[in-house]
Amino acid sequence: MQPTSGTHHAGGSSIEILAFDVFGTVVDWRSTVIAEGKRVGRAHGLDIDWVRLADAWRDGYGPAMNRVRNGELPWTKLDDLHRMVLDDLLVRFGARTLDEKAKADLNRVWHRLEPWPDVVAGLQRLRRRFVITTLSNGNMALLTNMAKHAGLPWDCVLSAELVRHYKPDPEVYRMVPELFDVRPDQVMLVAAHAEDLKAAGQAGLRTAYVHRPLERGVRTPAPARPAGPFDYTADDFPGLAAQLGG
Repeated sequence: MQPTSGTHHAGGSSIEILAFDVFGTVVDWRSTVIAEGKRVGRAHGLDIDWVRLADAWRDGYGPAMNRVRNGELPWTKLDDLHRMVLDDLLVRFGARTLDEKAKADLNRVWHRLEPWPDVVAGLQRLRRRFVITTLSNGNMALLTNMAKHAGLPWDCVLSAELVRHYKPDPEVYRMVPELFDVRPDQVMLVAAHAEDLKAAGQAGLRTAYVHRPLERGVRTPAPARPAGPFDYTADDFPGLAAQLGG
């Protein structure tokens, strides 16, 4: 039987915990949001460019969190930030007739995001050797509902909501070793975003970059892999598991 944790040594440090960024790394937010938007459009007779709306909704994510970070807004969970951005976009895209029930349901599409094809099997492999947890700006209800919907086999769900800071604030990364009572270098963040990994590294965590060139859809040329001092680089979760001995 394989041990459940503490099995892989990198640079003299035993990695115990794998903490995963979620949006874009674990789940394909863009395709799911576009498909849901088109369904809403058909049901309510709305002629909207849902591809542009989905991208604009995601683009509003960072600025909305910055309003919390700089004190313009009090602590506000991601569900409510998503709704603030969505309300503005529906006006901009000419969907003022959408009723409250439909708006609330559309906003919860972030609870129903679909995983990338490699994710569930890859997480199951990684879970044999490590404790696996989310480390996401998504709020607790969102991440829990997403896991139920997508069959994500987390050992634990950790959210920025627990420390009332948003990544890349260091408090979010430090939460993991503090809660699990391990050293920061025994935790590795797995993410598809270089800036997230850079901030995790500055907080003392190990880092693994997973390439998700389709996060923003098919583009020519495809997005290049970022240069960075990552501990591991992989094309998908099974590839990362193989590198980690799983």
